[in-house]
Amino acid sequence: MEFYSSGKLLISGEYVVLDGAKALALPTTYGQYLEVSPIADNSLIWESLTNTNTLWYTNRFKLEPTGITSQTEDETTTWLARLLNEAKKMNPHFLTQGAKVVTRLTFPRDWGLGSSSTLINNIAQWAEVDPFKLSDKTFGGSGYDIACANAKTALCYQLIRHTAPEATERQITPLPFNPAFKSHLYFVFLNNKQNSREGIAQYKAALFNKAQTITQISQITHDIIQADTLETFSNLVERHEQLIGEIIKQQPVKERLFSDFSGSVKSLGAWGGDFVLACSQEDPTAYFAQKGFNTVIPFEKMIL
Repeated sequence: MEFYSSGKLLISGEYVVLDGAKALALPTTYGQYLEVSPIADNSLIWESLTNTNTLWYTNRFKLEPTGITSQTEDETTTWLARLLNEAKKMNPHFLTQGAKVVTRLTFPRDWGLGSSSTLINNIAQWAEVDPFKLSDKTFGGSGYDIACANAKTALCYQLIRHTAPEATERQITPLPFNPAFKSHLYFVFLNNKQNSREGIAQYKAALFNKAQTITQISQITHDIIQADTLETFSNLVERHEQLIGEIIKQQPVKERLFSDFSGSVKSLGAWGGDFVLACSQEDPTAYFAQKGFNTVIPFEKMIL
Protein backbone atom coordinates (compact mmCIF):
# COMPACT_ATOMS: atom_id res chain seq x y z
CA MET A 1 0.00 0.00 0.00
CA GLU A 2 1.18 3.51 -0.76
CA PHE A 3 -0.22 6.81 0.51
CA TYR A 4 0.63 10.40 -0.36
CA SER A 5 -0.18 13.77 1.21
CA SER A 6 0.56 17.30 -0.03
CA GLY A 7 2.47 19.93 1.91
CA LYS A 8 0.99 23.30 2.85
CA LEU A 9 1.44 27.06 2.90
CA LEU A 10 -0.81 29.51 4.73
CA ILE A 11 -1.04 32.67 2.64
CA SER A 12 -3.30 34.64 4.97
CA GLY A 13 -4.74 34.23 8.45
CA GLU A 14 -1.65 33.02 10.32
CA TYR A 15 -2.32 32.77 14.07
CA VAL A 16 -5.81 34.33 13.82
CA VAL A 17 -7.11 31.26 11.96
CA LEU A 18 -7.03 29.57 15.40
CA ASP A 19 -9.76 31.95 16.57
CA GLY A 20 -12.02 31.65 13.54
CA ALA A 21 -10.61 34.06 10.96
CA LYS A 22 -10.89 33.04 7.32
CA ALA A 23 -7.54 31.93 5.90
CA LEU A 24 -6.22 31.23 2.42
CA ALA A 25 -4.34 27.91 2.37
CA LEU A 26 -2.49 26.40 -0.58
CA PRO A 27 -1.40 22.76 -1.04
CA THR A 28 2.12 22.43 -2.46
CA THR A 29 3.60 20.31 -5.23
CA TYR A 30 5.86 18.91 -2.50
CA GLY A 31 4.64 16.30 -0.01
CA GLN A 32 5.33 12.95 1.62
CA TYR A 33 4.86 9.28 0.67
CA LEU A 34 4.20 6.39 3.04
CA GLU A 35 4.62 2.82 1.81
CA VAL A 36 3.47 -0.21 3.84
CA SER A 37 4.57 -3.82 3.29
CA PRO A 38 3.50 -6.82 5.44
CA ILE A 39 6.19 -8.76 7.31
CA ALA A 40 6.05 -12.12 9.10
CA ASP A 41 6.97 -11.17 12.68
CA ASN A 42 4.90 -9.20 15.18
CA SER A 43 6.73 -5.91 14.88
CA LEU A 44 6.71 -2.63 12.99
CA ILE A 45 9.90 -1.69 11.17
CA TRP A 46 9.98 2.03 10.41
CA GLU A 47 12.31 3.85 8.00
CA SER A 48 12.12 7.56 7.17
CA LEU A 49 13.93 8.95 4.12
CA THR A 50 14.75 12.52 3.18
CA ASN A 51 14.05 13.99 -0.26
CA THR A 52 17.51 12.74 -1.30
CA ASN A 53 16.68 9.17 -0.16
CA THR A 54 18.97 9.44 2.88
CA LEU A 55 17.82 7.48 5.90
CA TRP A 56 17.30 9.95 8.77
CA TYR A 57 15.28 7.78 11.17
CA THR A 58 14.77 4.06 11.73
CA ASN A 59 13.32 1.96 14.54
CA ARG A 60 11.66 -1.34 15.29
CA PHE A 61 8.46 -1.14 17.34
CA LYS A 62 6.78 -4.05 19.12
CA LEU A 63 3.10 -4.68 18.47
CA GLU A 64 1.68 -5.47 21.91
CA PRO A 65 -1.98 -6.12 22.80
CA THR A 66 -1.80 -2.89 24.84
CA GLY A 67 -0.34 -0.86 21.96
CA ILE A 68 2.83 -0.05 20.04
CA THR A 69 6.00 0.12 22.16
CA SER A 70 9.69 0.85 21.64
CA GLN A 71 12.86 0.25 23.63
CA THR A 72 14.20 3.69 22.64
CA GLU A 73 12.78 6.97 23.93
CA ASP A 74 14.06 9.79 21.72
CA GLU A 75 11.70 12.62 20.76
CA THR A 76 10.87 11.27 17.28
CA THR A 77 10.16 7.76 18.59
CA THR A 78 7.95 9.03 21.43
CA TRP A 79 5.91 11.21 19.08
CA LEU A 80 5.58 8.51 16.42
CA ALA A 81 4.52 5.88 18.97
CA ARG A 82 1.90 8.28 20.33
CA LEU A 83 0.61 8.94 16.83
CA LEU A 84 0.34 5.23 16.00
CA ASN A 85 -1.26 4.39 19.35
CA GLU A 86 -3.87 7.14 18.96
CA ALA A 87 -4.68 5.82 15.47
CA LYS A 88 -5.06 2.33 16.93
CA LYS A 89 -7.40 3.61 19.66
CA MET A 90 -9.54 5.15 16.94
CA ASN A 91 -9.47 1.90 14.91
CA PRO A 92 -8.61 -1.25 16.93
CA HIS A 93 -8.24 -3.21 13.67
CA PHE A 94 -5.23 -1.06 12.73
CA LEU A 95 -1.77 -2.67 13.04
CA THR A 96 -2.88 -6.15 14.04
CA GLN A 97 -0.04 -7.71 12.02
CA GLY A 98 3.61 -6.93 11.38
CA ALA A 99 4.58 -4.34 8.77
CA LYS A 100 7.49 -2.44 7.32
CA VAL A 101 6.86 1.25 6.68
CA VAL A 102 9.00 3.53 4.54
CA THR A 103 8.24 7.26 4.44
CA ARG A 104 9.81 9.65 1.95
CA LEU A 105 9.63 13.42 1.82
CA THR A 106 9.84 15.19 -1.53
CA PHE A 107 11.12 18.41 0.14
CA PRO A 108 13.99 19.09 2.57
CA ARG A 109 12.98 18.44 6.19
CA ASP A 110 13.85 21.98 7.29
CA TRP A 111 11.54 23.68 4.80
CA GLY A 112 8.52 23.63 7.13
CA LEU A 113 6.05 22.57 4.43
CA GLY A 114 4.37 19.98 6.66
CA SER A 115 6.56 16.98 7.45
CA SER A 116 4.31 16.32 10.50
CA SER A 117 0.93 17.05 8.91
CA THR A 118 1.66 14.94 5.83
CA LEU A 119 2.75 12.06 8.07
CA ILE A 120 -0.40 12.38 10.23
CA ASN A 121 -2.59 12.39 7.13
CA ASN A 122 -0.80 9.38 5.62
CA ILE A 123 -1.15 7.39 8.85
CA ALA A 124 -4.82 8.37 9.06
CA GLN A 125 -5.38 7.08 5.50
CA TRP A 126 -3.57 3.86 6.34
CA ALA A 127 -5.48 3.39 9.61
CA GLU A 128 -8.76 4.49 7.99
CA VAL A 129 -9.44 7.13 10.65
CA ASP A 130 -10.38 10.83 10.59
CA PRO A 131 -7.13 12.79 9.99
CA PHE A 132 -8.46 15.92 11.71
CA LYS A 133 -9.28 13.99 14.88
CA LEU A 134 -5.91 12.26 14.82
CA SER A 135 -4.18 15.62 14.42
CA ASP A 136 -6.24 17.18 17.24
CA LYS A 137 -5.23 14.35 19.59
CA THR A 138 -1.52 14.49 18.78
CA PHE A 139 -0.37 17.69 17.09
CA GLY A 140 -3.05 20.35 17.59
CA GLY A 141 -3.23 23.60 15.65
CA SER A 142 -5.98 24.81 13.36
CA GLY A 143 -5.99 21.78 11.05
CA TYR A 144 -5.52 23.81 7.85
CA ASP A 145 -2.41 21.72 7.15
CA ILE A 146 -4.51 18.52 7.21
CA ALA A 147 -7.00 20.13 4.83
CA CYS A 148 -4.12 20.92 2.46
CA ALA A 149 -2.76 17.37 2.74
CA ASN A 150 -5.92 16.10 1.05
CA ALA A 151 -6.48 19.05 -1.31
CA LYS A 152 -5.97 19.40 -5.04
CA THR A 153 -6.64 23.14 -5.13
CA ALA A 154 -6.51 26.27 -2.97
CA LEU A 155 -8.76 26.45 0.09
CA CYS A 156 -10.56 29.08 2.11
CA TYR A 157 -10.31 27.58 5.60
CA GLN A 158 -12.25 28.63 8.68
CA LEU A 159 -12.82 27.18 12.15
CA ILE A 160 -16.33 27.65 13.48
CA ARG A 161 -15.90 27.61 17.25
CA HIS A 162 -18.58 26.34 19.65
CA THR A 163 -18.75 26.22 23.45
CA ALA A 164 -17.78 22.55 23.50
CA PRO A 165 -14.33 22.10 21.85
CA GLU A 166 -15.35 18.81 20.26
CA ALA A 167 -18.18 20.63 18.46
CA THR A 168 -15.76 22.81 16.46
CA GLU A 169 -16.58 22.80 12.76
CA ARG A 170 -14.22 23.26 9.84
CA GLN A 171 -15.49 25.18 6.84
CA ILE A 172 -13.31 24.16 3.90
CA THR A 173 -14.10 25.82 0.58
CA PRO A 174 -12.06 24.78 -2.50
CA LEU A 175 -11.04 27.79 -4.62
CA PRO A 176 -9.74 28.26 -8.15
CA PHE A 177 -6.90 30.52 -6.94
CA ASN A 178 -4.99 31.21 -10.14
CA PRO A 179 -4.08 34.91 -10.15
CA ALA A 180 -3.15 36.52 -13.45
CA PHE A 181 -0.03 37.93 -11.76
CA LYS A 182 1.19 34.60 -10.33
CA SER A 183 4.43 34.84 -12.37
CA HIS A 184 5.34 37.73 -10.03
CA LEU A 185 4.95 35.66 -6.84
CA TYR A 186 7.88 33.79 -5.29
CA PHE A 187 8.47 31.76 -2.13
CA VAL A 188 11.75 32.36 -0.32
CA PHE A 189 13.13 30.06 2.39
CA LEU A 190 14.58 31.95 5.36
CA ASN A 191 17.12 29.19 6.19
CA ASN A 192 15.35 28.55 9.49
CA LYS A 193 12.60 26.09 10.37
CA GLN A 194 10.26 27.90 12.73
CA ASN A 195 8.67 26.18 15.74
CA SER A 196 4.99 26.96 15.18
CA ARG A 197 4.12 26.07 18.79
CA GLU A 198 6.31 28.93 20.06
CA GLY A 199 4.68 31.38 17.69
CA ILE A 200 1.19 30.23 18.67
CA ALA A 201 2.03 30.60 22.38
CA GLN A 202 3.20 34.18 21.78
CA TYR A 203 0.01 34.95 19.85
CA LYS A 204 -2.23 33.48 22.57
CA ALA A 205 -0.51 35.61 25.22
CA ALA A 206 -1.14 38.82 23.25
CA LEU A 207 -3.82 41.32 24.28
CA PHE A 208 -5.83 42.77 21.40
CA ASN A 209 -9.37 43.26 20.11
CA LYS A 210 -9.91 39.71 18.90
CA ALA A 211 -13.33 40.16 17.27
CA GLN A 212 -12.18 43.22 15.32
CA THR A 213 -8.98 41.50 14.17
CA ILE A 214 -10.85 38.37 13.04
CA THR A 215 -13.16 40.57 10.95
CA GLN A 216 -10.23 42.50 9.46
CA ILE A 217 -8.16 39.43 8.58
CA SER A 218 -11.20 37.60 7.15
CA GLN A 219 -11.87 40.62 4.91
CA ILE A 220 -8.23 40.75 3.79
CA THR A 221 -8.39 37.02 2.98
CA HIS A 222 -11.53 37.62 0.90
CA ASP A 223 -9.88 40.54 -0.90
CA ILE A 224 -6.64 38.59 -1.53
CA ILE A 225 -8.67 35.83 -3.19
CA GLN A 226 -10.45 38.42 -5.36
CA ALA A 227 -7.35 40.54 -6.16
CA ASP A 228 -6.90 41.02 -9.91
CA THR A 229 -3.67 43.03 -10.01
CA LEU A 230 -0.26 42.63 -8.40
CA GLU A 231 -0.55 46.11 -6.91
CA THR A 232 -3.83 45.30 -5.15
CA PHE A 233 -2.46 41.97 -3.92
CA SER A 234 0.76 43.61 -2.65
CA ASN A 235 -1.17 46.30 -0.75
CA LEU A 236 -3.27 43.62 0.96
CA VAL A 237 -0.15 41.63 1.86
CA GLU A 238 1.38 44.72 3.49
CA ARG A 239 -1.81 45.49 5.42
CA HIS A 240 -1.91 41.89 6.68
CA GLU A 241 1.75 42.10 7.81
CA GLN A 242 1.07 45.31 9.69
CA LEU A 243 -1.94 43.87 11.54
CA ILE A 244 -0.25 40.63 12.63
CA GLY A 245 2.97 42.46 13.54
CA GLU A 246 1.04 44.78 15.87
CA ILE A 247 -0.62 41.80 17.58
CA ILE A 248 2.47 39.66 18.21
CA LYS A 249 4.77 42.66 18.75
CA GLN A 250 7.16 41.62 15.99
CA GLN A 251 8.70 43.66 13.22
CA PRO A 252 7.42 42.64 9.77
CA VAL A 253 9.96 40.55 7.86
CA LYS A 254 10.51 43.13 5.12
CA GLU A 255 11.45 45.82 7.65
CA ARG A 256 13.69 43.38 9.51
CA LEU A 257 15.55 41.72 6.61
CA PHE A 258 14.62 43.22 3.25
CA SER A 259 14.01 46.96 3.74
CA ASP A 260 15.63 47.77 0.37
CA PHE A 261 13.52 45.23 -1.57
CA SER A 262 11.51 46.67 -4.45
CA GLY A 263 8.28 44.80 -3.78
CA SER A 264 6.26 43.29 -0.94
CA VAL A 265 7.28 40.50 1.41
CA LYS A 266 4.91 38.56 3.66
CA SER A 267 5.58 36.08 6.44
CA LEU A 268 3.77 32.77 6.08
CA GLY A 269 2.58 30.60 8.98
CA ALA A 270 4.65 31.16 12.13
CA TRP A 271 6.62 34.41 11.84
CA GLY A 272 10.40 34.24 11.99
CA GLY A 273 11.19 31.26 9.78
CA ASP A 274 10.16 28.87 7.04
CA PHE A 275 9.07 30.57 3.80
CA VAL A 276 8.04 34.11 3.00
CA LEU A 277 6.02 35.26 -0.01
CA ALA A 278 7.71 37.84 -2.22
CA CYS A 279 5.74 39.95 -4.70
CA SER A 280 7.99 41.43 -7.35
CA GLN A 281 7.79 42.85 -10.87
CA GLU A 282 11.22 41.36 -11.63
CA ASP A 283 12.65 37.93 -10.78
CA PRO A 284 14.07 38.54 -7.26
CA THR A 285 16.33 35.44 -7.13
CA ALA A 286 19.57 37.43 -7.43
CA TYR A 287 18.46 39.92 -4.77
CA PHE A 288 17.68 37.22 -2.20
CA ALA A 289 20.82 35.22 -3.07
CA GLN A 290 22.90 38.34 -2.35
CA LYS A 291 21.25 38.42 1.09
CA GLY A 292 22.14 34.75 1.69
CA PHE A 293 18.76 33.22 0.84
CA ASN A 294 19.32 30.83 -2.06
CA THR A 295 16.02 28.95 -2.11
CA VAL A 296 13.61 31.02 -4.24
CA ILE A 297 10.75 29.06 -5.77
CA PRO A 298 8.27 30.55 -8.27
CA PHE A 299 4.56 30.24 -7.43
CA GLU A 300 3.90 27.83 -10.31
CA LYS A 301 6.60 25.41 -9.13
CA MET A 302 5.56 25.51 -5.48
CA ILE A 303 1.75 25.46 -5.62
CA LEU A 304 -0.29 22.46 -6.71
